Amino acid sequence: MNRKLLFSFLAALGTVVSVKAQRNELGVRLGMSNLVGDIGRTNYILQKPLDLSKASDWGVPFYGGILYRFNFNPHQTVRLDLGYNQIQFNDKVAKEEYRKNRNSFGKNNVYEASLIFEYNFFPVNNEQKSMVSPYIFGGVGALMFDAPKATVINDFRRDADGVAQAPINELDFTTTPVYSTGTKTTMQIPFGVGLKYKFNYNWAIFAEATFRYTLTDQLDYSRIQSKDVVATYNGDILSPVTGGSLLQTDAYYVVSKEREAAIIGERNVGDFKSKDWMNTVSLGLTYSFGRPPCYCD
Repeated sequence: MNRKLLFSFLAALGTVVSVKAQRNELGVRLGMSNLVGDIGRTNYILQKPLDLSKASDWGVPFYGGILYRFNFNPHQTVRLDLGYNQIQFNDKVAKEEYRKNRNSFGKNNVYEASLIFEYNFFPVNNEQKSMVSPYIFGGVGALMFDAPKATVINDFRRDADGVAQAPINELDFTTTPVYSTGTKTTMQIPFGVGLKYKFNYNWAIFAEATFRYTLTDQLDYSRIQSKDVVATYNGDILSPVTGGSLLQTDAYYVVSKEREAAIIGERNVGDFKSKDWMNTVSLGLTYSFGRPPCYCD
């Protein structure tokens, strides 16, 4: 999927450049991303690396991306971003005492694509050797990330040889959760502020703070949704009525669902009505194609 996004980006870039190359910018952006969710710190920007003892395994929170700008006029720009975020979260460095006591932690790899409108307060995109301008921006985008999943295994009690034993009552079987992750996508709303410095006609450097309101509560693995839970039932002992596993019938099935709900309820943490924020502080460098833009009619 990442290769398809990159190829689509390059194809779109080639089409636009062939029409009006003087209005185009291509660049890179590097920085640090952080998460504001149900686990870890709640600072919206400039979170330091969370746990130096895990730096050798996890690295540090990171953002890297490429971008394309199309300048409609000296003030207005449309931008396409493709980026990678490594976010980390650790209750040990949270301010809230209940989070420290909980001591949950983790990291996630998040890929993003977004379409953004920029407005520069000064005509920094005009034909000139250098200029500085603050700007604001906002847009829409998508995220691809790892989300938690669970398989709830219902099995019969077994003897020393591993042979399934018939239940003596509706509670006489085992229920064990196995957790994993799977890829999901969601929408995001990026916005923020930046400062752009154009120099030597074609080059520009910029710094910006990006805030992303996401439509998910799973970036920190704090919640497993019911649709991501799969229940299995061992078939060593079958029901004479249905021909399926005995554990999928009558009171056994009711108990299995009660246990499943209790397991997921204990596993999930935080405010289920809130959504995660993923924010980035970054520096970027762009190069304008061809001669400086003239914006002629």
